[in-house]
Amino acid sequence: MSSQSEKAAYEAKVNARVEKLEAQISTLQAKVDLAKADAKVKYQEQLSAVQSKQANLKEKLASVKSATDNAWEEMKVGAESA
Repeated sequence: MSSQSEKAAYEAKVNARVEKLEAQISTLQAKVDLAKADAKVKYQEQLSAVQSKQANLKEKLASVKSATDNAWEEMKVGAESA
């Protein structure tokens, strides 16, 4: 085998490895993008749950602020359990 053909064979081998790595990179990038989307959904669900709890507590706080002393004691129990 001449040095030219050895060089060509080596270049082909390296190019094949480069292409294989490019395919792996594309696959991994897709997985990363998917994980980001999943994480975003997960965090959005957690955020919504916390926002809902906050809204409920704000409602209870508004009720407590406008409640009489007797009603306050009853509401305090509900507010503390939220």
